[in-house]
Amino acid sequence: MNAKQTLLKKIEDGTFTLLSGEQIAKKLRLSKKDKTGLFNMLDELYREGALLRDSAFRYGTRKQFRAIEGTLSANERGFGFFVPDDKTLSDLFIPHRALNGALHSDKVLACRVGGRQGDEGEILAVLSRGKKEIVGVFKGNGRFGTLIPDDRKFSESVFIPAGKTKNCQSNVKAVARITDYGERGLSGEIIEILGNDGDFFVEETALIREYNLREEFPQPVLDEAEKQSLRPVDKLDDRLDLRNELIITVDGEDTRDIDDAISVKRDGNKFDLGVHIADVTSYVLRGSALDKEAYSRGTSVYFPDRVLPMLPKALSNGICSLNEGVDRYTLSCLMTVSETGKVLSKKIVPSVIRSRHRMTYTEVTAIYEGDRKTRDKYPDLIDFVADAIKLTKILKKARANKGGVELNVKEVKIIYENGNISIPDYERKISHEMIEQFMVLANESVASFMQERKMPFIYRVHERPSPEKATAFQDFLRGLGVSVNFDPDKVSPADFKNILKQSENLPAYSVVNRIMLRSMMKAAYAPENIGHFGLASDCYCHFTSPIRRYPDLAIHRIIKDYLKNGEKIAEKYQKFVKDASVHSSAAERTAESAERDVDALFIVQYMSDKVGERYDATISGVTSFGIFAELKNTVEGLIPIETLPDDSYRFIEEQFLLRGTKNSYRIGEGIRVIVSSVDWGSRRVLFVLDEDKS
Repeated sequence: MNAKQTLLKKIEDGTFTLLSGEQIAKKLRLSKKDKTGLFNMLDELYREGALLRDSAFRYGTRKQFRAIEGTLSANERGFGFFVPDDKTLSDLFIPHRALNGALHSDKVLACRVGGRQGDEGEILAVLSRGKKEIVGVFKGNGRFGTLIPDDRKFSESVFIPAGKTKNCQSNVKAVARITDYGERGLSGEIIEILGNDGDFFVEETALIREYNLREEFPQPVLDEAEKQSLRPVDKLDDRLDLRNELIITVDGEDTRDIDDAISVKRDGNKFDLGVHIADVTSYVLRGSALDKEAYSRGTSVYFPDRVLPMLPKALSNGICSLNEGVDRYTLSCLMTVSETGKVLSKKIVPSVIRSRHRMTYTEVTAIYEGDRKTRDKYPDLIDFVADAIKLTKILKKARANKGGVELNVKEVKIIYENGNISIPDYERKISHEMIEQFMVLANESVASFMQERKMPFIYRVHERPSPEKATAFQDFLRGLGVSVNFDPDKVSPADFKNILKQSENLPAYSVVNRIMLRSMMKAAYAPENIGHFGLASDCYCHFTSPIRRYPDLAIHRIIKDYLKNGEKIAEKYQKFVKDASVHSSAAERTAESAERDVDALFIVQYMSDKVGERYDATISGVTSFGIFAELKNTVEGLIPIETLPDDSYRFIEEQFLLRGTKNSYRIGEGIRVIVSSVDWGSRRVLFVLDEDKS
C-alpha cells in the first residue's frame, strides 16, 4: 500500500475525518517539505473523486460529509437553492460563497451546514454539468467577445476567443457551446447564429434552444418514418375488424395528429364504449432509430405557431393519424358500462378501424344542442351524440361520487393565424368533457387490466398533497370564510371536492381552484402504482396519446407483447419501465416549462399594443413585491407594489393578502386595471390599478 492509499484509508477509517491538510500535517508532525507532498496527495484524491472537500478545505468521504445528490437552481442575484433528488428532504439555501464553481442546473453533491434557519448548505462537488450550450446575446467585434446568457439564473458570461465566433456580430442572438468550465471563468465557441436580438421569432427560437428542443429530425429517422408510412394497412392478422362500426374522432379545428377515436352504443341500461387508439408501435419498432428518437424527445411540444412533434409528420400526420375514411391500425379498449358508471367488463384488443367522421368539439356540441344545420350534415350522429353525452354525464357523476376533484382552472388559448395573435375568452364545451371522461375511463381500465396481471408497466401517479401545503390551503380557505375540517395529514379527494362545492358561489371560486391546484403534488410517471389523487383513481395510466407521448407508446408495446406472449415477457420490461418513467417525467417538465415561456412571449407581444386599455380583472396572486391580476381571457399581469396607492403594506403569505393601513388586496378579489407596459426581458405584462373603478 503506497502513501496515498494509506492516507485515504486513514481518512476513511475516521483517523483523519473532516480535517484540513494543515490539521492532518500537524497530527503527523510533518516537516514543511513533507507537508507539500501531503497536500499534493490530498489534491489528487480530491480531483480523482475519492474524497470531497468543503470551503474550509476539510477532506472526507460522501458518508462523512453526509453528502446529498441533487440539482442546483441558481438565482440571478448570485445565490442558489439545492434541490435534493430525495423528495423527502427539504431544499437548502446556497450562498454565493458556497457554490464551489457550480452553475444553474448542475447535478451536484451538497451538505447541510446550518445557518440561521438550519437550512443553509454548501456545494461539495459538481457531478455533471446541466448546461453544455448557452443561448444569449453576443457582444464583441466579430473576432472575439462575450456571450451574455438570456437565462438570468445563469449569471456567468461565456468568453468567446478568436477563431470561435463564427463571424458573429455584436448584439446578435447566438448559441455557444461551453468548452471550458475553468476556475477563471467560462469559455466556449459559437455554434449557431439565431438572428438579431429583439426580433420576436428569434426570441422564440432562442427559448426553444434554451430548453435543448429540436425542430428537425436526423435523416435516418426521417428515412425510417417515410419507409414505415408506405406500408399498406392490409394485414389484419389477429386484429378485430371494426371498419363497419360507427367510429368517429373529435378534436380541435387545428389538430393534425389524430390518435384517438370513439364508438358508443346503448344496450338497454348499459353502454358499449370503445376507445380506439392509433397503433403507433406497428410502425415504431422497439430499438429502431424512430423509437430511440421518440424516447429521447419524450413528448411533442406545442407552441402557438408550431409543434415540435415526437414523431416525424410521415407518421404523426400520416399513417398513424386516424384520418376520416381510411383504414388504420388501432389498439382498442372495449368497455361495457352500467347506468351508474361502473365498468362491467373490459378488454384490450388490436384492431383496425375506418373513422366515419372527423368531428370537431364545436360540431359535436352543436349536434347535442340541436343546431339544425349541423344535424342535417351529420344525421347518423344524432343518436350517437345523445347516447355519448348521456354516458358522459353518468361517468362525471360517478367520478364525483368517488370524490374526483374536477378543477375549473382556466387555460390560456393562444391562436396564431396569418401573422396575427388572438387570445379568446376561455370556453369549455360539453364535447370536451365527453372526450375527457371517455379517455380517463380507458386509461383506468387499461392500467387496472395490466396491474391485475402484475406486468411491468408505466403508471400515471398523483400523490396526495403534503401536510405543509394542505395546511397552507386550509389557512387560505379560512381567510375566505370557507369552513374546512379535513386533516392535512390525510387529506382526501373527497375533501377537496367538498371545498369546491362549498365555494362555487364565491367571487373567488376560480382562485380557490387555482390555489387548490398549487397545493397538489405534480403528477408523474412511475413503475409502481400509488393511485391518482386528483382523479380519485386507484389505478391510472396514459394510454390514449401514443403519437405525442412516449409513455403511451411504451405501454402499447408492453400490452401487445403481453396479449401475444403472456407473462413470460415480464423480465424484458422490468428495467425499462423504471428508466422510461424517470426520463418521461423529466421530458414532460421540460416541455411544460418551454410551452409556458413561449406562451408568455406571445402574450407580451399580444398585449404590447394594448397599453392604456382598461380591463376587469381578478387578483390571481399576492406577493411581497406586488399583486398579480388575471383578465377574463386568462392573460395575467403584475401590479408592482410601488404603483399601488401610497400605504405601508405587509405581505401575509398564509392569507394570500397584501395588507396596508388604508388598502388591502386579497387573492380572488375583483379589480379594474390599466395596461401600463410590457417587459420583454421578464416576458411579463405590467398593470396599474384603475383607481377610479377599483
